[in-house]
Amino acid sequence: MDIITLAHGSGGKKTHDLINKIFYRHFNNEILMQQGDSSIIENIGGKIAVTTDSYVINPIFFPGGDIGKLSICGTVNDLAVSGAIPLYITVGFIMEEGLEIKDLERIVISMAEAAERCGVKIIAGDTKVVERGKGDKIYINTTGIGVFENDLDLTGVRIKVGDKIIVSGTLGDHGITILCEREELNFESQIKSDCNSLHLLIKDILKTSKDVKFIRDITRGGLSTTLKEIMQGKEMSIVLHKKDIPIREDVSAICEILGFDPLYIANEGKLVLIVSEDNANKVIQTMRNNPLGKNAAVVGEIVKDKGGKVYLKTEINGTRTLDMIEEDLIPRIC
Repeated sequence: MDIITLAHGSGGKKTHDLINKIFYRHFNNEILMQQGDSSIIENIGGKIAVTTDSYVINPIFFPGGDIGKLSICGTVNDLAVSGAIPLYITVGFIMEEGLEIKDLERIVISMAEAAERCGVKIIAGDTKVVERGKGDKIYINTTGIGVFENDLDLTGVRIKVGDKIIVSGTLGDHGITILCEREELNFESQIKSDCNSLHLLIKDILKTSKDVKFIRDITRGGLSTTLKEIMQGKEMSIVLHKKDIPIREDVSAICEILGFDPLYIANEGKLVLIVSEDNANKVIQTMRNNPLGKNAAVVGEIVKDKGGKVYLKTEINGTRTLDMIEEDLIPRIC
């Protein structure tokens, strides 16, 4: 069995063999193959977007994806929700001594396939190895670079009373998948992670309406935390309608058994956006024409209220206030 050893992090022959046989082989492109200490990128003009992220998910393979696919999709999504076109990604691998090389290559292939689907190039990278027991198989760090083709402001400064809140699909799928896989919970369910890149869905949305005010991918902290973040300091509030929020029955059932609220569970392939009331219907129709938005729904609206609150209307017409998550319900889910 071929495994990662400390020698793979020495900078010597084993390091170079690993880079050539796995990373250069699967990430091959003209910029990466400059093989310098930095990659030279030409002809980036105008405003750019830059994001960085780290991925420490456990387990590294799960229904619907793996740490490699997650790292590419997560980086692409962070660029795309700002309105940028994703172009380039750098990757850093921190590997634990003992990681099987076949698992590393499986991850790298997954990353290469995800990058190709997204139209991005992996243009630089780094590898480090830590002693056995000092890591947890593999961690991945990424930096993404994108460019803007328009000057649309999606930060939320244009939000006003009457705007509609839309989510792109069922919530909580990723977090519950990881929990069930990690804890070996044998529920009779076909739940799998929603890990996906959302750049094409966002592109469709922005072609449909110039009156989209805010877009965010719903990751750690779930929908409640994401919306609470955007409402901080605002002289208005959000009302969500529980009956309209799409949640799979099996996700809802597992959350009820475990005492979790799906509105605080992480996702890795879902969007929330705020759009004018006049444009909401046509945006929904556009989203439902994309496989990643087929379950899109209007789930609430901006209301006149000075508290900057997020309220949830229940099925029995009660109201409760949603706040940010206090602590990680399911740690290491991305």
